[in-house]
Amino acid sequence: MKQVSLLLFVGAIYSLNAAADFLDCPCKVVKVTDGDTVNVLDQDRVLHKIRLMGIDAPERKQAFGRKSTKNLARYVAGEFIEVEYEKRDRYGRIVGKLLKQGQDINLKQVKDGFAWHYKAYQKEQTKLDRVLYGSAEIEARKQRIGLWQVPAVAPWDYRRARRNKSKSGS
Repeated sequence: MKQVSLLLFVGAIYSLNAAADFLDCPCKVVKVTDGDTVNVLDQDRVLHKIRLMGIDAPERKQAFGRKSTKNLARYVAGEFIEVEYEKRDRYGRIVGKLLKQGQDINLKQVKDGFAWHYKAYQKEQTKLDRVLYGSAEIEARKQRIGLWQVPAVAPWDYRRARRNKSKSGS
């Protein structure tokens, strides 16, 4: 019985590892596209587009869009980071967590008030990250820092309004 349990455990670990994708890091951030997207070069100099997991930042043309991009850039532009991830989005981007010297940069964006905790995708996060990101957003709102200084339109609402506007021909 113990041998069967051990085999099942090893099989489960193997299947988890087989399903996970890993970048050959540390990776160098070569472009900060916006407040929740970067391009990195891995150790083989292969370019990867990374969409930051668990957060959604203002769009570039949206209020605080440029400030969100600058905030992310001050942490990672030209820096070497680790990328933790398990999936790609429908556009082929890696959806992952950026770590710089063990620090969660995605979480920093929320703490600094330049991104929302993206609750629509929170089931993809660990329970701990869901709590940390959610608490960080609540605290940033309370402190009125970053985009929380003024009434803010969530990026998903901003994108939906733009799609509806283009469909109606306005």
